[in-house]
Amino acid sequence: MDSALEKARRRIEELRREIEYHNYRYYVLDDPAISDERYDALMRELIKLESKYPSLVTPDSPSQRVGGKPREGFATVRHRIPMLSLANAFDQGELRDFDRRVRSSLPGERVEYVVELKIDGLAVSLRYENGLLVAGATRGDGETGEDVTANLKTIRAVPLRLRQTVPLLEVRGEVYMSKDAFRHLNEAREEAGEPLFANPRNAAAGSLRQLDPAVTASRQLSIFAYGLGEVEGVDVRTHAEVLSLLREMGFPVNPHYRLLPDIEAVIDYCSRWQEERFNLPYVIDGLVIKVNSLEQQARLGATMKSPRWAVAFKFPAEQARTRVQDIILRVGRTGVLTPTAILKPVRLAGTTVSRATLHNEDIIREKDIRIGDMVIVQKAGDIIPEVVAVIPEERTGDEKPFVMPHHCPECGAKVVRPPGEVATRCTNIACPARLREGLLHFVSRNAMDIAGLGPAVIGQLLAAGLVRDPADLYALRLEDLVPLERLGKKSAQNLLEAIEKSKSNPLYRLIFALGIRHVGERAARILARRFGSLDRLCRATREELLAIPEIGPKIADSILTFFAQEQNRRVLEKLVAAGVNIREEVVDEPGYKPLAGKVFVLTGTLEHFTRQEARELIERLGGRVSSSVSRKTDYVVVGEEPGSKYERALALGIPILREEDFRRLVQD
Repeated sequence: MDSALEKARRRIEELRREIEYHNYRYYVLDDPAISDERYDALMRELIKLESKYPSLVTPDSPSQRVGGKPREGFATVRHRIPMLSLANAFDQGELRDFDRRVRSSLPGERVEYVVELKIDGLAVSLRYENGLLVAGATRGDGETGEDVTANLKTIRAVPLRLRQTVPLLEVRGEVYMSKDAFRHLNEAREEAGEPLFANPRNAAAGSLRQLDPAVTASRQLSIFAYGLGEVEGVDVRTHAEVLSLLREMGFPVNPHYRLLPDIEAVIDYCSRWQEERFNLPYVIDGLVIKVNSLEQQARLGATMKSPRWAVAFKFPAEQARTRVQDIILRVGRTGVLTPTAILKPVRLAGTTVSRATLHNEDIIREKDIRIGDMVIVQKAGDIIPEVVAVIPEERTGDEKPFVMPHHCPECGAKVVRPPGEVATRCTNIACPARLREGLLHFVSRNAMDIAGLGPAVIGQLLAAGLVRDPADLYALRLEDLVPLERLGKKSAQNLLEAIEKSKSNPLYRLIFALGIRHVGERAARILARRFGSLDRLCRATREELLAIPEIGPKIADSILTFFAQEQNRRVLEKLVAAGVNIREEVVDEPGYKPLAGKVFVLTGTLEHFTRQEARELIERLGGRVSSSVSRKTDYVVVGEEPGSKYERALALGIPILREEDFRRLVQD
């Protein structure tokens, strides 16, 4: 073997082992051993080597988590062992009834129970053959689900290769979105004037069922494994052993499960979580109780819909009545006016609630919410207070309808509601509220990460006229900060050190911090790696932006609009003059792409290329591979034993490339 190729193969294998080890440390052990920046550097090196040597790419490589083009639809998958739903219990009496049914079917036998948190997400099945992930599907109706393999691979907590090899292992798990990820996703959608997700479960389900895996990858999904389906080469006798095995295999298993001796201990444990659930970083809607012995489970069997050996204890929906005392408007960093209900304080889901976002004018009209109304409130997914409904029979006639103003409440500028959007926006880019929110975003943890610059300090800096844009932060001096309230000399010095440290942040952090509409953290990373410098990104054309698979027309147009504004360019010049890092290592710098814009379809078995190698080669030369033949297809590459795509191409008159023709085309 060529020495350079062999050297690359060894390094690629080393990088894959190291990356998956750190995934295991982070997602399973919850004990990261390296920084995010170091992890990203390892991934960049792997992608760079695999791009240079596409023949070394394998399906279980970490680089394949965020790959592939948008799909045209999901194939149907039949579960060989059905994914049954669970019967529900809503109180202690129903839990004791479940226990009586179990013990009556197992007379005289000792019965232990495993109790697990019921994660509020989307049930999935992951199929591994000889240790490799080969398929993933949603639960669907329990009998059939949808093939979402490509999307599940984007979840870093999902192992692509098991830590122990067995002939067959089908793992059942729950894909979920954390409270923080849900909050950030809805904040971004609200700023963009897009519809909001109702709760983390809906957000997780919608994210996993995206036809474009790149969208799923951007949504920060995770997973907890909780059981097995079809298996070969596995010897476990209890459900507790199943959970232990799953963890050993490399899956995150929720740490709060307990093996308990009887139903009274189960009831005590369920009662404990009624309140403690609010402290979790994810949403649970109850607990699941399972007979521990797998042999006893088999004898208990199942009904047509649910197993007789398990039950879900569901928490009651917690709601409260209170009064809307006022409706105020908050102006975000992109100018969106968000109405918020000021409520008479009420205890709800573990906290005192005094505000509830109303999102936009349409929701207020749809629910007919008026100032002075008595309303029912709850927390969406135990996170965001929301008004569920108005109690119209308690109206007195003094209630006042809310009317969206024609001018910004912060600066007085005209507000507009663009056609097709639900958001109303302030048109003044110099609006103080937009500046304040923009600065808070700029210094936030995932952006420039400047510790000590919270809302109170930002407010004082603006009031004192010390800061008019993000670049002014880098001109602050000790004598500017010491006079501010609650900022002594030591705190001021720490703040200046944090500001100075932020100058050396990676370029993607700066791009994200700029607050370009539709450009989230992942898009910022992609742009930084593709263009390599802020100056190069500023000069990017629409065609260059759209040539990046993950960048669509909406993001491209937003980037062009941002850099076309004179005020934004002045801020960038000040950031450069202050010494903020504006460069990053270039990955795949755009150049001449002989297949740019061409759409290929592959069918049949190629002699000199694997399907993945042919795809990588086409994409490296600027082309795109589609899964189906249409009139927009430019070429169909045909190998041995081609399928119906070949017949479709002939019928449509699409040019056919035999393998030799394809090799000449890509080598010219």
